[in-house]
Amino acid sequence: MTGTTDKLFIALDFTDGSQALAFLKPFEDQDIRPAVKVGMALFYATGADFIHELRQAGYPVFLDLKLFDIPNTVAASMASINKMNVQYLTLHALGGEKMLAAAVQEKADGLKLLAVTQLTSFSEIQMQQTQMTAASVEQSVQHLARIAERAGMSGTISSPLEADLIRQATKPGFLKVTPGIRLPDSRTDDQSRIATPSKAKLLGADALVVGRPIIQAADPVSVYKKIMEDFT
Repeated sequence: MTGTTDKLFIALDFTDGSQALAFLKPFEDQDIRPAVKVGMALFYATGADFIHELRQAGYPVFLDLKLFDIPNTVAASMASINKMNVQYLTLHALGGEKMLAAAVQEKADGLKLLAVTQLTSFSEIQMQQTQMTAASVEQSVQHLARIAERAGMSGTISSPLEADLIRQATKPGFLKVTPGIRLPDSRTDDQSRIATPSKAKLLGADALVVGRPIIQAADPVSVYKKIMEDFT
C-alpha cells in the first residue's frame, strides 16, 4: 500500500465482520487503500474492536451512525467515538443546531463531522408527509446545510442531485459527500434520488459513498477503479 483516498467510500453493507474483511482482502494488493463506510448494521454486530482492526490495517473509516438525540447525550457519546480514531462521523441535521454544535465541541482533532440532510431513499412526497412540511426537498436540504455549517460541521451527506444546491448555500470548503450512487447499468434498489459517478462530479460532489454496485460486483476492485476514474 502506498496511500489512501477519501474521495470514494466503499459502504461495507455486511452484518458480519469476517465477511467484510474477506471482501476487502483483494484490495490489500492495490496501491491505494480504499476508505470504507461502516454503518449501523455492521457496527452493532462488531463494535469498536472491528473499527480498531480496520484502522490498524490502514483503512480510513467513515462511521455512519447518524447520531440523533438531545445535545447532552450526543456530546457525551463523542468521548467513546473519539477513541476509535475514525476519520468521519455522521449526525442527523434534523437534530438541530445545538445538537450538532455539541458534537463539534467534543470531537477529536481531525475528525470530520457530516450532517445527514434528507435520506436518499426519501422521495419528496415521502419527506413532506413524514415531516409535515410543504417545503421541497431542495429547500429542506439547503436549510439543513446552512444549519450544519453554522454549527461548525465539516459538511453534509445528501443525494448527489443536491450537491450544487448545497454549494450555493454554503461557503467554499464545506464538504458534499453523496451516497445514492449507481452505475448506468445498476438497479436503483431502495434509493430514490440517485446519480452516476460522473453526474455526481458534474453536480459538485466532493466524495462518493458506494455500496451495492461495488460489493455485489463480480470484480469489486475493477468496479472501484472504474468509479474512481469516472469521478476524479
